[in-house]
Amino acid sequence: MISDFRSSFRSLSGSRFRFRHLWLGLVGVSLVVLVVLEGLNAPRPPMAAATMVSGVLCLAALAVPERLLVPYAIGAVAVSCVLTVAEAQMSERPPNTPGMVELIALLLLVTRAVRRCPPLRAAGLATGPALAAVILPLRIDAWDDHLKDLIAVIAVCAVPLMVMVGLCLRLYDTLREREREAIRQGQRLEHARELHDFVAHHVTAIVAQTKAARFTAAAGHTQSPEDLDRMLAQIERAGSQALGSMRAMVSSLRDHTAASATTRPTGDPAGLRGLRDLTEEFSEVGPPAELTLAPELADRPLPPGILTTVHRVVQESLTNVRKHATGVGRVEVRIGVRPGAPEQLEVSVVDDGQGGASPAAERPVEGSGYGLVGLAERVEKVNGRITTGPRDGGGWHVVAVLPLNKADKADKADSADKANTADSAYVAPLGKVAPNVASSG
Repeated sequence: MISDFRSSFRSLSGSRFRFRHLWLGLVGVSLVVLVVLEGLNAPRPPMAAATMVSGVLCLAALAVPERLLVPYAIGAVAVSCVLTVAEAQMSERPPNTPGMVELIALLLLVTRAVRRCPPLRAAGLATGPALAAVILPLRIDAWDDHLKDLIAVIAVCAVPLMVMVGLCLRLYDTLREREREAIRQGQRLEHARELHDFVAHHVTAIVAQTKAARFTAAAGHTQSPEDLDRMLAQIERAGSQALGSMRAMVSSLRDHTAASATTRPTGDPAGLRGLRDLTEEFSEVGPPAELTLAPELADRPLPPGILTTVHRVVQESLTNVRKHATGVGRVEVRIGVRPGAPEQLEVSVVDDGQGGASPAAERPVEGSGYGLVGLAERVEKVNGRITTGPRDGGGWHVVAVLPLNKADKADKADSADKANTADSAYVAPLGKVAPNVASSG
């Protein structure tokens, strides 16, 4: 079904592309015909031919690609000015029109130069067409007050107006490019968060289990075949999960329309069952982790955006305990409604490590990776806040407060963001954005 939709979309896009080129071709032919008719208004064939060539060159300067704009514009302006000066010296000049198509093309060339070129180049490149447009009426036969009025209107009204139009279009292009870059940046950060949340968690488990095996061997303890088999099975399971997460991420990068379903946690109607498996898996290779779920959440399904954020907060916090904490005997994970605020969900992960702050706290965010940065970004995305810091009796705590009353709005905004990023091009380099992470002392 998806392939049929893509085929239909490509066919429709190809039809629009051909129609656009056909329409532009018809407009171009019509303008050339008008240039020829205006050239025939000249009293002599050489003057008529020169008028046609000048008009066609000005139209060509409007149609050429950006890389050819400067030489074509300079050539068209030079031919137009030389022709105007030459005809002004002749006794016989066109009686009716000096070349209105060429005049409009020169004014549009001013707009294009202001819109597309860098500021200094735009100022120089727009001056030539503006001057050519101002003196163009000198080609006409009757030099009277009406001619002076026409020149004044072009110089005082038409040229400044086209400059303003070019500046407005330039501003529009800049804002549009910033919007596209913001969409691409959001997409890069989303992929970075997904990759870190899934892969780093499993890889950290593999490293911890391998270190435990090496420590046991270095201490001279003999491990039974059952213990070795259990440890290797855990490493194998963590590696398989990491490969599955990377495979899902690759599928997401290849085809964003089929991305999210395989890269987000699922659970029971309350949406928190997956946390039980997460804490049990952590307890197998580290200090025991106790999960406490508030009873009032049993009958209150959490929106997908809030559920995903809760899962990531717990996952990243447990990963940091495994990577950085020392002397931890117990980890407590509590999820419930915040006391005194029934519309706020509180997620708390606390360890009892010795010596006050966790070693992770002594390392700057840049040195400790992107875990806390991505976690803060994810919490802020659903209008929540996160607090991390050492506890007063030893250990470390992570507390995230998520607004349940704004969850539906956040999910709608998240869906809109994904719809926008699905249409934007993926850019490989990952940007580095560090939002505020509140720390309590």
